[in-house]
Amino acid sequence: MPRERVREQQSLLRNRLVLATLWLLAVIFVGAGGFEVIGEGDWSFADCIYFTIITLSTVGYSHTLSHFEDHDYARVWTVGLIVLGSGTLVYFVSTITAFIVEGDLGGALRRNRMKQVLGKLHNHIIICGAGTTGIHVIEELVHSHIPFCVIDVNEQRLLELADRFGPDKFPYVVGDAADDHTLQEAGIEHAQGVVAALSEDKDNLFVTITASALNPQARIVAKATDVASRAKMMRAGAKAVVSPTQIGGLRLASEAIRPTVVEFIDLMLRDPKKNLRIEEVSIPASSSLAGTALKDTNIRRESKVLVIAVRLADGRYEYNPQPEFVLETGCTLIVLAETAEMARLREGVASGRVGRG
Repeated sequence: MPRERVREQQSLLRNRLVLATLWLLAVIFVGAGGFEVIGEGDWSFADCIYFTIITLSTVGYSHTLSHFEDHDYARVWTVGLIVLGSGTLVYFVSTITAFIVEGDLGGALRRNRMKQVLGKLHNHIIICGAGTTGIHVIEELVHSHIPFCVIDVNEQRLLELADRFGPDKFPYVVGDAADDHTLQEAGIEHAQGVVAALSEDKDNLFVTITASALNPQARIVAKATDVASRAKMMRAGAKAVVSPTQIGGLRLASEAIRPTVVEFIDLMLRDPKKNLRIEEVSIPASSSLAGTALKDTNIRRESKVLVIAVRLADGRYEYNPQPEFVLETGCTLIVLAETAEMARLREGVASGRVGRG
């Protein structure tokens, strides 16, 4: 349900509760005033209020007010109060019930649904922090169709993002990302990677240490505002450390000296129709691509991707490989592809469908 709709319903419930309360108080005071006038001073105003309340609640009474039979219009006023006023009490009680039940029940159902979604996650990315940096990581993973989970202490922020992307497509955990239990709830044992994107370097360092201890195989990428924090995070278990200030400086330089290239990359990343990305896929030992020249493979025909570089097993790169370049076991293809085609390539390499042409 969209967040705006939830707020509208909550506001409506609050307005109903205020209206029901005011109406009930008005009925009680009018009813008590009527009994006081009819009683001609025989009953105190407190007795009149008490009698009005038990009359509205239909709990019954017996000689609650003295000399009740001596006043001609007392019974008529009581009957009218029961007929007209009991509905007000029912409306008040039902409104309170709806206000409590819809709030608590809705939250319980949401938490239960989120727990089920989290339980299905596997080989996903955990994003620690949904702030100004984390939101860009989230958007990229959504566009790349990569499963992920977000951890943040701000539940309101997470609910707004869940409404934006869809509750089932935006699994999240409310809590401290440096806490063992929070990371375990996010499925750290089955995660392929962790992105520490909190605002403070020390917090990202704690996340790195904790995540590395819980899942040493996970690829941890940490944000570091201070370049001096890079070495600490690498020692703590991060596989890569990204400095927003450094990236920002490189972007400024690129805009100044190669604006067309920057424009091309921006369009490539933002085009909703193409959704192009520079991706990677490794060649396992069981793949028929091993020992095959690029020109003899069916990569282009099966997945329509463009191989722009190859990372060899020893860490060297072959840029713009020629058709005669022979692929080796353990090398990684760097390709330009649409996300849908990339999924097809990974599946084809794993199943053996993509191999010799």
